[in-house]
Amino acid sequence: MAVRIGADVQSDVTGRGKSSWRQRCASYIADLQSQVDRLRPLVAHENISIVNMADKHLEAARQAVTTPVGLRAIWSGSAVDRAWPNLHKTEEAILRISPRADLRWCGATVLAKAEQHLGAQDPRRRLLEGHLNDNSHELDEHFRDLAVRTLQAANDAADSERAQVRTFRNFLLCSVFALTILVVLSLAWGFLYPEALPEKTCFYPNGQRQCPVGAGAPSGADLMLVEFIGMCAAAVAGAISLRHIQGTATPYMVPMVLMLLRLPIGALSALLGIILVRGQFVPGLTYLDTSGQIAAWAIFFGVAQESITRMIDQQGNRVLDNARGSMKEFATVPTRE
Repeated sequence: MAVRIGADVQSDVTGRGKSSWRQRCASYIADLQSQVDRLRPLVAHENISIVNMADKHLEAARQAVTTPVGLRAIWSGSAVDRAWPNLHKTEEAILRISPRADLRWCGATVLAKAEQHLGAQDPRRRLLEGHLNDNSHELDEHFRDLAVRTLQAANDAADSERAQVRTFRNFLLCSVFALTILVVLSLAWGFLYPEALPEKTCFYPNGQRQCPVGAGAPSGADLMLVEFIGMCAAAVAGAISLRHIQGTATPYMVPMVLMLLRLPIGALSALLGIILVRGQFVPGLTYLDTSGQIAAWAIFFGVAQESITRMIDQQGNRVLDNARGSMKEFATVPTRE
């Protein structure tokens, strides 16, 4: 394969129309490709197969970044799981074939990644750290294999952390979908049988019917109003709680899905809350006299869903914090026993 010098042949850098994670991968592919091309004429004949395999890994990552994907691939994360592991294998190949002049300072990079993704008691990390401390922080040729194995373990841990984020994202999406189906079914039921569910949102102060929309007969519109108010209240409460939600460098948009989850939960919380009041479940509260009072309680129950979603937010933050990026502070690395 010809050495690519001064040309972005594969459009890794100049390519457009890619999502954020694809752009980051593409730029990293270009960087790794330049390193492989620089090392190609320097490696011994017995290591040329490592260089060729590195090219194959980079090509596989490039295809994952540039090939359009469908919903199934987005759900399974196949593109991400193809791109990053192949990039990691290229990193390991470069470390295997780096000349001694480059190798001496590679130890600090490998140790930094190990500190981010491996527990403090990991034997590979401890051995590498001890060697670097005893050797003026320079990596010796005799410890190259240890550095490669440590880097491999750290990369595997990083891929596993990213997979955990995707699994959590998929769980949230399933929850959003299931709860949205329940909201839609409740509305359809309300319009088809007004005397069933919508009637449970009406009250009878002084023997007079009072529904969320007004004093008329119960209808699906009463159900729609209660659930819409609950969704709006949940959205406002969710916007306020965003100050506690961490961002993420992963391509799975967990904070956005956490926000979407609040909408159907808010709608159902408002509906179930009004039914509880109608059933005299709340002590001291028997009837709501006006449609305004019904709407106010729908707002209250819509906001009350935060007590549930806050716990989900905390779990989401733990999952995101575990998927550690290169800019994460080392002081916050969770200890793994």
